[in-house]
Amino acid sequence: MAEPSNSPPPCPRCVELEAHIATLQARVAQLERLLEQVTRKGKRQAAPFSRDVLKPDPKPPGRKPGPDYGTPAFRAAPPVGAIDDVHEAPLPERCDCGGRVRHTRTALQYQVELPRRPIHRQFNVHIGRCTGCGRRVQGRHPLQTSDALGAAASQLGPDLQALIVHLNKDAGLSHGKIQRLMQTAFGIELSRGGVVQSMLRAARRCEPTAQRIIRAMPRQRAVTPDETGWRIGGRPAWLHVFVSKALTCCIIARNRGVETAVRVLGLDYSGALIHDGWAPYDRFEWATHQQCLAHLLRRCGELIETAAGGAKRFPRQVKEVLQAALGSRHRYLRCELTLRGLAIVRGRLHRRMDDLLRRPRANPPNERLAGHLIRHRDQLFTFMEPAHVGLDATNYRAEQAIRPLVVNRKVWGGSRTDAGAQAQSVLTTVLRTCAQQHRDSLTFISRLLRGERPRLRLA
Repeated sequence: MAEPSNSPPPCPRCVELEAHIATLQARVAQLERLLEQVTRKGKRQAAPFSRDVLKPDPKPPGRKPGPDYGTPAFRAAPPVGAIDDVHEAPLPERCDCGGRVRHTRTALQYQVELPRRPIHRQFNVHIGRCTGCGRRVQGRHPLQTSDALGAAASQLGPDLQALIVHLNKDAGLSHGKIQRLMQTAFGIELSRGGVVQSMLRAARRCEPTAQRIIRAMPRQRAVTPDETGWRIGGRPAWLHVFVSKALTCCIIARNRGVETAVRVLGLDYSGALIHDGWAPYDRFEWATHQQCLAHLLRRCGELIETAAGGAKRFPRQVKEVLQAALGSRHRYLRCELTLRGLAIVRGRLHRRMDDLLRRPRANPPNERLAGHLIRHRDQLFTFMEPAHVGLDATNYRAEQAIRPLVVNRKVWGGSRTDAGAQAQSVLTTVLRTCAQQHRDSLTFISRLLRGERPRLRLA
């Protein structure tokens, strides 16, 4: 028979403290893992957009068979009249087995190739003098980009200069890579300074078009603004973009304040603004505001990932409400919900959000999220209102416009001079607007360089 234990019963307070210590230790271990992941991501530039969590059962790669296959992936034959060269592929006289080969039919195969030999043009510029006023007069051919003669008589063609702009501002190639590409692929001798001068010249020709786009932005029904960091000569600057359905305006400024937005839109702008909740946008009191739900959902996801215990409940519930709003909008677009039904759902979602915001919260990050939602309560579901039912629920347009510029910033770190920053702003404005309106940017800039005046749709 075992002897009775003489040890005293455990202290309830000690048990409570030990449990609390175990919880804190687990919390510290979780935060250390997250810190290690963030630190590794900051140093790993090769895959900056890799997924954190992979799908457990990903779909097999490649196209789906059946009706979901999509557009057949083959290159169409050249149109009639587009064939430049015709070559024969004759039959051999004998087969590998030794037998004679008899011709049965002729099949067609097509090939598209890049010309490697550049075009060298000579312009015989006729010069004269007016018999009336005595002024010197010089002829001009439509393919010329400049009237310069003498030491500046050898120039780059308009298509070549437009291609340089495209390779740098759209494809993200540095000046040195453009120089090597032109030498290797086409045998065209260029210097890095020549590449820079070509872009500055193109920016000067595109300046009036960019200014017309800026003046047209206040007339747009909905504008999506966004901003990100930039550098001019190694010093901090800011890149601002303003995007509508047909236009994109890009401006690089030394400051991040509301001055740039006021310069583009004006404080009396009365259209719709879809933005990420940056406080200066609240200065536009006449505008209709829509908070970007993608930013709020991302913020909720980060809080759910880093919170512990019951602190996960509030961001999870907010996320469910926002996802329900997006789901209702999708149902309306699929004609599964009427306009009146959409308004009813919007009212219910507002009540659910108000109930969440009235509850007490002890977690500071959750309290900050709740404060943001309370301040912008009437701007969460604007896209569900009958008068704004076609409005975007996220600022994806500005995110898409700014992404190529962020890639360029990773390549060369920004602009070295104010003139380079101005050229970046002007050329990006024109290139992005051409892409939105399905215009060939190479042809558009080439025409501007030749002195023509092509127009973009500003309404």
